[in-house]
Amino acid sequence: MVYTANALKVMIASPSDVEKERRLVRDLIQEWNYVNSEDKSLVLMPVGWETHSIPSMDGRAQEIINKEVLADCDLLVAIFWTRIGTPTGEAESGTVEEIREHIEAGKPTMIYFSSVPVVLESVDNEQYSKLIDFKEELKKQGLIESYSTLSEFREKFSRQLAQTIIKKFSDELEDTSIVESVSAFANAPMISDDAKEVLIVAVQEGNGTILTLLSNAGYSVQVGGKEFVERGNTRSEARWRKAIEILIGEDFIRDRGYKGEVFEVTADGYDYADKNLL
Repeated sequence: MVYTANALKVMIASPSDVEKERRLVRDLIQEWNYVNSEDKSLVLMPVGWETHSIPSMDGRAQEIINKEVLADCDLLVAIFWTRIGTPTGEAESGTVEEIREHIEAGKPTMIYFSSVPVVLESVDNEQYSKLIDFKEELKKQGLIESYSTLSEFREKFSRQLAQTIIKKFSDELEDTSIVESVSAFANAPMISDDAKEVLIVAVQEGNGTILTLLSNAGYSVQVGGKEFVERGNTRSEARWRKAIEILIGEDFIRDRGYKGEVFEVTADGYDYADKNLL
């Protein structure tokens, strides 16, 4: 993609324990670009110190990052889990310093805190204590977001990124048709990863058909010869039953025989798959 349109730089800030979320933010930014940028004259550019900073001896490391990377960014996305990060000499960590600099500059800042379960022995108590203190500080300044699974983070960030673009960067959207397009993206269905997996397998390998069965052996979800449920595992049954319920609720599949055993992908389901999954 050639960035000849209006560009918004998105700084991704976090300590080292949320690498999966960092990658997911980049993926979702590119997904937004795929849906919107080609003919909408607006491109989101993911930025991080690890990809955009260069060696320099002109000051503190974080000071250089602030001047050469952060200063040019329009939006900052920060993510925390159990660590606050490494002190910079001016702040508790580089991420904290970046957040404070960005907020002080009056720029939009989206901050997320993970409550994903963690092995207690792996948690640095000093790091976590400082993180909790910073979290309380942020609560007094504005609204932060939390999530308990990676799938939930994906759903929330996708919607909130699009909503932030609409509310904070409307001047960069050249006409009302672009705003309408971005609004449509913000309000588009955001289904779970499990539901997406079932849908994409149904479209690609199952001829648009999903089979479910409740018997003495338990609950079963089959698509194109693939069994999703681990037999005898009630947690697995609940997981994939929920995926089917989500697809039904979004009208992406419908009961072909009215017995809840054979489902077919709807036109909306195919359309969603074509735009978001394939």
